[in-house]
Amino acid sequence: MPRAVTFTLNGKPVRLETDDQRSLLWALRTDLGLTGTKYGCGVGLCGSCTVVVGGKSVRSCRSSLADVQGKDVTTIEGLAKAGKLHPIQQAFIDQGGFQCGFCTPGMIMNAYGLLLADRHPSREKVVDAMEGNLCRCGAYKRILEAIESVSRAGGGRP
Repeated sequence: MPRAVTFTLNGKPVRLETDDQRSLLWALRTDLGLTGTKYGCGVGLCGSCTVVVGGKSVRSCRSSLADVQGKDVTTIEGLAKAGKLHPIQQAFIDQGGFQCGFCTPGMIMNAYGLLLADRHPSREKVVDAMEGNLCRCGAYKRILEAIESVSRAGGGRP
């Protein structure tokens, strides 16, 4: 049964009339046209669908709209401000932290969530936090370098 679900998406209020058990991933992609969040495995194992909800990285394929009711949701589309890439996005470019780009939005959003929680994580903490995001191209070393470069520069927070 449809019901109103409201949350803040990339800084703007959103209201959807839909089944609140619907996947956040599909609401983002089909209802809201935000296709940066990717469908990968559909069971929360690959990390391609990672977004940040309430300051924490979550798998949108495993999150329902009810889970985000009244919360702040940030997608890859919400990181850049005033035409300027977020430092973690720029670092992925500068360090060559992606190749095909399919996993990149989820990688960036997971790294963003990590840096929100800890501006200067140890390499071990970065590796541990990113372990659940899979990359078929094997850009892991450059991804770690990108995250560490942002950490060294202050964690990418305003």
